[in-house]
Amino acid sequence: MNDVLDVALRLAIVFVVFLVAPLLVGQTEHKVMAHMQGRLGPMYAGGFHGWAQLVADGVKFAQKEDVVPAAADRRVFQLAPAVALLPYLLVLAVIPVGPGTAGQVVDAGIFFVLAVMGIGVLGSLMGGWASANKFSLLGGLRTAAQLLSYELPMLLAAASVAMAAGTVSLTGILDAFAWWWLPWQIVGALVFFVAGLAELQRPPFDMPVADSEIIFGAYTEYTGLRFALFLLAEYAGIVVLCALTAVLFLGGWHGPFGADGLGWLWTLLKTAVLAFVVIWLRVSYPRLREDQLQKLAWTVLVPLALAQIALTGIVKVAID
Repeated sequence: MNDVLDVALRLAIVFVVFLVAPLLVGQTEHKVMAHMQGRLGPMYAGGFHGWAQLVADGVKFAQKEDVVPAAADRRVFQLAPAVALLPYLLVLAVIPVGPGTAGQVVDAGIFFVLAVMGIGVLGSLMGGWASANKFSLLGGLRTAAQLLSYELPMLLAAASVAMAAGTVSLTGILDAFAWWWLPWQIVGALVFFVAGLAELQRPPFDMPVADSEIIFGAYTEYTGLRFALFLLAEYAGIVVLCALTAVLFLGGWHGPFGADGLGWLWTLLKTAVLAFVVIWLRVSYPRLREDQLQKLAWTVLVPLALAQIALTGIVKVAID
């Protein structure tokens, strides 16, 4: 009975974090972009530093009419936002934030998180196809092309750190982690992070939602809370990607110079810093063209990931 209550409590905490963390990332993005671009609008809603901007956005989405196009495949159209959002909840439940702190321990953690994260992109495909809109369909097809291109380097980068640790368990990787890994795993970390941004369709990899070309891609026909769920999925994806990068390549709850006393706070700090980098990239870089996006994946990231695997193999043989 105690085991059941323990699991239920862990999953409840994960669910609360899943609801709160993406909203905090969204609020932070408002503020960071406002400062970097000199836009003062988001600083006024609610008084002190515009604290109520996120609340105002939520009320705005809730008040909008929920419209379903007459020619749309209604069931698929309505299901797409949930398909885009829920996989990130499942992934968040297996990420070890601190020693013994995970909603559920999965032995094949890397395989699980990469497989489930791939499902989330299907929400965009479903929304694009079911909308009965040519621009939405084009956005969905771009999403498919982007997923196929960037799934491979992301998987290869994760494989390199699994080779180094000798396990595919996220907890096992953290138990085996050593800070001297960082210099020779940094390329894998960059590949993983960049490929993850592309899978989330974050700028500068936002060709599937190129508002200046195809209105808003697969999400063009969505309104109200359904559209808000797609935005929430994007921010939840940022949280998951940053947390995974912190766990796989930055030591998770391990602090520098043996300062592990903060435990799960180290994981949250690293995740927050990486989330800031995601926002920074959005402000700093223009959108890539489709040919540039594909070239980056196949001629840069894949060779770098393969080189990282080769280097990991050499180091492992030399150590053993």
